[in-house]
Amino acid sequence: MNMTLKFGAVDREPDVRFAQDMADVILDKEWLEKNKKAELYYMYRDLWREGDKEVIHDHGLRYDITVIPPLKMGNEFVKTKGHYHPETSDGLSYPEIYEVLEGRAHYLLQKESEEEVKDVILIEAEKGEKALIPPNYGHITINPSKETLKMANWVDRGFDSIYGDIVDLKGGAYFELTSGEFIKNKNYDHIPEMRKEEPVEIPEIDIVTGEDMYNLINNPKKLEFLSNPRRYEEIFASIY
Repeated sequence: MNMTLKFGAVDREPDVRFAQDMADVILDKEWLEKNKKAELYYMYRDLWREGDKEVIHDHGLRYDITVIPPLKMGNEFVKTKGHYHPETSDGLSYPEIYEVLEGRAHYLLQKESEEEVKDVILIEAEKGEKALIPPNYGHITINPSKETLKMANWVDRGFDSIYGDIVDLKGGAYFELTSGEFIKNKNYDHIPEMRKEEPVEIPEIDIVTGEDMYNLINNPKKLEFLSNPRRYEEIFASIY
């Protein structure tokens, strides 16, 4: 199957995440044993439309698209591996912003402090809706539907994801079962009750439901929060 993505001026082959790449974080080990070569999702990194490459790179940004086909990993819905972000130079970790382009997503956010999870948030988002990953939160994306999930993200291009704690603890704080139930990961010493939050809208920086998030690059100042989160602490504190 040809999985090449054409986006604006770019033809991009995906980085493929196989089940065996996620062996530590998949709940149903019996399914995993039989499906190690299963392709779970596809990551298309560093995309741009005609004329935008220079401004994106000059501002230290990256626009990605991830495609997650509908799949049940045994008793668990398909999900991303999950990761945290490193700290910026001013002590907060880098934030990230997602938009659902097609399908439906569950974004599971968890805040870690002093080696303990202090907060867990579930955001349910549909086409055109956005989810902001605030500083100091890790996150996992789940496709809980029968449709392909296609989502985009803007992020500072100057960091690598941190998988360690989520891999060491065999997954995120919660697993979403195909029954729709969320169960706690028994490898964590303490897990707070999950709270649900709505997709985010931040009109002051043009993050609005139904508006194509890619177009924020037309005014790169609107994306400054990704690289300089300290300046936007009041916004982060108000959204969830």
